[in-house]
Parts: sequence; structure tokens; C-alpha cells
Amino acid sequence: MIASLEGVVSAVSTGDVVIDVGGVGYRVHAGPSTLAGLAPGQRLKLHTHHLVREDLQALYGFRSTEELAFFELITTVSGVGPKVGLAILSSRPVADLQLAILQGDDAVLTAVSGVGKRLAGRIVLELREKVDAAGAAAVGDGRGEAEVVAALEALGYTSREGREAARTAVTALSTEATLEDRVKEALRALRS
Repeated sequence: MIASLEGVVSAVSTGDVVIDVGGVGYRVHAGPSTLAGLAPGQRLKLHTHHLVREDLQALYGFRSTEELAFFELITTVSGVGPKVGLAILSSRPVADLQLAILQGDDAVLTAVSGVGKRLAGRIVLELREKVDAAGAAAVGDGRGEAEVVAALEALGYTSREGREAARTAVTALSTEATLEDRVKEALRALRS
């Protein structure tokens, strides 16, 4: 399993980059935001998802662990393969996509080529449930920061980012706010 690559960019094309690591060139599929500004000779580190199938091996690269975690989460949805997952991830910042999913705003997803209304609805349904499950597993009485931090970590944020955003969300909302409301508020804090 290849979890990350660090080396010298040897070629950049639409949709992928070749990274030379110790004399071996790895072709890594990536979105436009990851590829923007790359030039041959530049040093680069990417966090990777290593896809292994019977007829294919492919690497998908991301600049942050947050993007990688969201890619791995969204590709668990039936009908979302790596190409569609990469297209979704490339369409907007991760925090915007997570907020859209939590709010049930499938219009954000249907704006992506290859995502129809039915698939967008499935993504919203399945991922909202996973975020809620991650929050519920975090233990707590519904008023503290722990379950918000756990939900944010499940979405790929670091513990530090999660704690800061959760603190902001819990402070801004009443103690009767639901987990979903607190996670939405924390995502808003991360966006600003």
C-alpha cells in the first residue's frame, strides 16, 4: 500500500503528474487544484490512495490528509468511483462539500459532471449517516465538544482543527443544539 509519495515532478499533464522517487516514476491521478502550478523539477509530496483491482493499479494524489480522507469516504458510496470522487473533490473545497452533505444540499453535487440527482441523493443519505454515526460513537451527552471533534476527524480534519472548530461551534450555539447543528457550525468556522 502506497500511502504517500515525495519526490521530484518529472511530468505534468491534464489529470495526472509523474513523480520521480529514487529513480522510479509514479503516475498519480489528481485534480486541477492539486496540479495547479506544478512544473517539472519541483519537489512535491502527495498523500495517496492506492487503488488495486484485478485489472488495474492506480494512485490518486492529494495535497492534504483532509482531501484524502474525504476522497476515501465519498468513494465508499455505491456508484461513486475514483474518477467521480476526484471530480467531486475538485469542484469545491472539502468544507463546502461536507457542509452541503450535512445540509442535504444535493444541488452542489449535481453541479459536478457525472453526478445526477439520484447519485447526489445517495451521497447525501449515506454520508450524512456516516457522519452522524461517527459523532454518536464519540461518547458524550450531546452538549460537549467531543462528538463534534470525532465527527470532524471522521471527515478528515486533524484533532487540533477539530477541537478549535468544535470549541467555536459549542460556544456559538445553545446547549440544546443537535450534533448536526454543531457540526455544521464547526464546518462554517473551518471555512472562514
